[in-house]
Amino acid sequence: MSGGASSPLPFRGGDGGGAAVSSALSGQPHPNLSPKGEGLSWKSALTRLGIASVVILALFWRDTADIATIWWNSSTFNHCLLILPIIWWLADQRKSELAKITPQAWTPALVWVGAGALGWLLGDAAGVALARHAGLVMMLQGVVGTLLGPNVLRGLMFPLFYSFFLIPFGEEFVPALQTITAKMCMWLLGLSGIPAHIEGIYISTPTALFRVAEACSGVKFLVAMVALGALVANLCFKSWSRRSAFMAACVAIPVLANGLRAFGTIYIAHHGNVDFAASFDHVFYGWIFFGVVIALVLAAGWPFFDKAADEVAIDAQQLQAPVWLPLKANAAVPALLAIAALPFAWSAFVSSTASPVPKQIALPEIAGWQRVDYAPQLAWKPHFAKANHELLGRYRDADGQEADLYVAVYDRQSEGRELVGYGQGAVGPDSKWSWIADCPNPSQGRCERISADNKTHREVVSFYRTGGVTSGSGSTIKLATLKARLLGGNQQAVAILVSAERIGKIPPRAAIDSFVKSLGSIDKMADRMVGLD
Repeated sequence: MSGGASSPLPFRGGDGGGAAVSSALSGQPHPNLSPKGEGLSWKSALTRLGIASVVILALFWRDTADIATIWWNSSTFNHCLLILPIIWWLADQRKSELAKITPQAWTPALVWVGAGALGWLLGDAAGVALARHAGLVMMLQGVVGTLLGPNVLRGLMFPLFYSFFLIPFGEEFVPALQTITAKMCMWLLGLSGIPAHIEGIYISTPTALFRVAEACSGVKFLVAMVALGALVANLCFKSWSRRSAFMAACVAIPVLANGLRAFGTIYIAHHGNVDFAASFDHVFYGWIFFGVVIALVLAAGWPFFDKAADEVAIDAQQLQAPVWLPLKANAAVPALLAIAALPFAWSAFVSSTASPVPKQIALPEIAGWQRVDYAPQLAWKPHFAKANHELLGRYRDADGQEADLYVAVYDRQSEGRELVGYGQGAVGPDSKWSWIADCPNPSQGRCERISADNKTHREVVSFYRTGGVTSGSGSTIKLATLKARLLGGNQQAVAILVSAERIGKIPPRAAIDSFVKSLGSIDKMADRMVGLD
């Protein structure tokens, strides 16, 4: 638009925008915009905000408690205990400017509440805790937008974004980080002239055998560094290119530094004492290394800071704009609570439906195979927490081949009782065994090679069945679980694992394939185990 010295207008184009401009110029309220006098006092708005937030946290108390427990008990997420006071401090920085803005209930923010509620429902149905936790945080973010309006929301945009770091996430990256760390160690060992051999996450040198365990993956360092990097990027940079570069460094440097740390431990052990190397690694990494790397990253970024330390976080004058699609204050809290309660009510209804399994189950008789005592070279038992039934036995055929059969049965899946999830499967979270490689998958299954000490090896073929679907794919089973939960289908779930040890240089896959063929239909066997056939 041209002419005069009028202030910039927040809406352009379209019927709504043109009408808003016309209304603003004429002084008449547009039906989609908040007229003067409909705003809330801050005291009233904050009271409604507190009530709505408390009700949602109480409604989803299991997830609230689960998140808090993870913060407190998991060293990977202890830093989350600092996120809440940081968010409070960020909001307090903006308090004086926000006080110049009149809160206004806002209809479009209900869409974000709905997105969070849907995310929670999908996570609950599929047994994905991350989705449930993210959904809860999104619903609370939506409460802020719904009850305080878009002008205040823009002022609180970064603190609300930063609340995503309250969600415990990152353990999903552990296997990949273990592999990256192991490969970096091998590369550095090669440069240093130390002979080494790698198999999966095991590295053997002339001195000792080293395992890149979950605790050595560097995930704790990475998730904490990313959270710190996001805070620094907001407080110290205005340029988005500089912010992006700094965040990239906060992702790459912890990964590289962790590989260097792991290499240092092996190097010290090779040229000195293994026990000393382990104790040095624990103290140095736990108390010094993290702080040193943080200091180096901040020092490297310091010359590029382009935001003054005393610069105001927000400018209330720039945030002021007519409110599009306002919501009546008295209707705001009931509306957002109804949206949040719908998925909770549906989940409770589906969970109340019957999903029985037999009181007792037994290992099947397999043609051509005979049950023998389970006497492995090294004890192995898959981990399926809180299963209704678990069976483990060994079979031998006429040629002397041996195979182990494990079965886990659930009447339904829920938090901590999933077929597929972190710590569930052939290798438990506290097991001596570790994944070292994938192997060719059979039809409807997944094959993996595991080892306990890089000398004792197994191959394990896993089949999962729920909702009429059999697969070795975690994503496929999660989708089948989600569909059954959302539509109220059969909730029973079964894990069938067939495994064989490597004896000498004889590969175990031939015994596994022969046994799986003798089992016949995995679908029918699984259905018999849960009483559906």
